[in-house]
Amino acid sequence: MERFILKNLLAWKNSPYRKPLILKGVRQVGKTWSLKEFGKRYYENIAYFNFDENEEYKQFFETTKDVERILQNLMLAGGQRIIPEKTLIIFDEVQDCPKVINAMKYFCENAPQYHIACAGSLLGIALAKPSSFPVGKVNFMQMNPMTFSEILLANGDENLARYLEGVDTIAPIPDAFFNPLSEKLKMYYVTGGMPESVLMWTEARDIAAMQEVLSGIIDAYERDFAKHPNISQFPKISMIWKAIPSQLARENKKFIYKVVKEGARAREYEDALQWLVDAQLVHKIYRSTAPGLPVTAYDDLSAFKIYLVDVGLLRRLAQLAPTAFGEGNRLFTEFKGALTENFVVQALTTQFEVMPRYWAQSNPPYEVDFLIQRENDIFPVEVKSDTNTSSKSLKRFKELFSDKVKLRIRFSLDNLKLDNDILNIPLFMADQTDRLIGLALEKRKGQ
Repeated sequence: MERFILKNLLAWKNSPYRKPLILKGVRQVGKTWSLKEFGKRYYENIAYFNFDENEEYKQFFETTKDVERILQNLMLAGGQRIIPEKTLIIFDEVQDCPKVINAMKYFCENAPQYHIACAGSLLGIALAKPSSFPVGKVNFMQMNPMTFSEILLANGDENLARYLEGVDTIAPIPDAFFNPLSEKLKMYYVTGGMPESVLMWTEARDIAAMQEVLSGIIDAYERDFAKHPNISQFPKISMIWKAIPSQLARENKKFIYKVVKEGARAREYEDALQWLVDAQLVHKIYRSTAPGLPVTAYDDLSAFKIYLVDVGLLRRLAQLAPTAFGEGNRLFTEFKGALTENFVVQALTTQFEVMPRYWAQSNPPYEVDFLIQRENDIFPVEVKSDTNTSSKSLKRFKELFSDKVKLRIRFSLDNLKLDNDILNIPLFMADQTDRLIGLALEKRKGQ
């Protein structure tokens, strides 16, 4: 499989300001594979140390802060060669090893000639604890599930992936590309972007095996819930997790604690929800009161929506059968378009630094699905899971904030077009949103 993160890793390797790297991402998203593949391609050798499999390695970091001595011990224990600049050192499963994470400070200050990458499945949790990592002494990188473009490549559809990358003007996509891309997107909703699930489909075309893989990943996540330091939170985390499909099945997708459990109050469940956010298993999207900067200043912290890290996991958690794959556009509209919204969130979070928000007002009711910040501009985004694209909320948003809206964005099953100030992006081009906004703004400037 070709993972786009390899380009980012190469930029890290070649940076004159390179520091030890911490690669974050959920369990089974492909962190270890990507680091090993990167090491194979760009280094003479790899020195790989897994702290889950070899807990005794942790002791080397507890007795000394001398980097050379730590490496000497690791080389002797693991039988691995380490050459400055030429070896990629991978420390895996470091989430339960604060001493290893802290040691990155000494590698950064005293031994910058060593190239080190750390990975772990619950690093978000570990890093949320105070003083658990050396501020300013490490580089961070986020690894997400495979994008739609990565899946096209994995499925042997290089021609479609190349076509999408090459679109350089806002004009309708020819049917010869539009129709197969729409079909492939349905496949993505079914498999999601977890590499093992994708593999079961792209190589074996085995739907039962793919379903089993997704169930196994969900089981692994649910076992991780027990790693919350306060074990009484475990059932609450589990209840929130299992309630996510029913939250998203509602017309108004604002998160309501009572959907988790009758009579549930925010203060009882806030910590459990925050654990899922820190673990990066869910995206928390706050309601914004207005499109202003910085976006955090306009957050309504009492109102938010929750989406899953991956659309395939959401489909499996919701127990939607893959057979919907063959039934026209049903997969896109299934449970109020929740799969489609989740897919769009996934695509946006990989392209824009600031987490999206959403905007809503209650009387009369209007809701814009997402607000995204691109550079210093805020763009309202509407997600339509079919070709019915009338949008009262986007119109209302422009009426209220006309001086701040350069462009309105709509994702749908319609073709690529710029209709006055509304940019319609076909859902299968969600990965190209940042670039398409740039093209649309240029086009409007020239009109």
